[in-house]
Parts: sequence; C-alpha cells; structure tokens
Amino acid sequence: MQKVLIQTVAALSLLSSAVWAQAQAPSDTERYYGWGPHMMGWGGGWYPMIFGPFFMILFLAVLVALAVALVRWLGGPWPGTYPPHQLPPARTPLDILKERFARGEIDKAEFEDRRRLLGE
Repeated sequence: MQKVLIQTVAALSLLSSAVWAQAQAPSDTERYYGWGPHMMGWGGGWYPMIFGPFFMILFLAVLVALAVALVRWLGGPWPGTYPPHQLPPARTPLDILKERFARGEIDKAEFEDRRRLLGE
C-alpha cells in the first residue's frame, strides 16, 4: 500500500511538472513574434496607428516650446517688459533762471526781476 502511494505521488508530481512546463512553453506566435499575432500586442490591427502622427506633432510642439523657453530664459527679458526709465525731474523755470545766473548770462538785478515775475 505504501509503495503504491509513493508511486502515485511521484506520478502526480511528474504530471504536474509536465503540465506546468506545457503551460510555460511559448506558443508558435510568441516564439516567432514575441508579442502575439498582432503588432505590439494591440490586437486591433492598424486602427491605433492613426494616433502616431498626432503624437509626433505633439512631441515636436513640446520640443519647440522648450527650446523657445530656454532661449528666452537665457536671453533675459524682452525690452518691453522693463518699466521705462524714469526721466529726470522736469526743470522748473526757476531752475533754468538759476542756471543762467550761474553761467553769467544774466546779472543779479535781471535775476531778481525775473524771479519776481515768476512769483517765487
């Protein structure tokens, strides 16, 4: 009885390993193509390939956008992004009068007369 039991267990272990090996063996399509009968395992034929040009255009657009961003970043801001330079404060008529007096273009009497006319 014990001998029969050992033979049965041995036969079952051989049978299970044979079934396991058969299940793990590649089929003909896997052996030749590696992905199955259809392209890349899609199983849908050519229809999914319609997205190829779309993804190529998307890839190129992202690549161009990255190049533009890199050039802008390395080149600094555009001239229009800075606030305009502040102009020097406008000279008042009194400032002009003081400059003319300092240069000697007018004398003290004329300076005082024109300063009174300006109201200062």
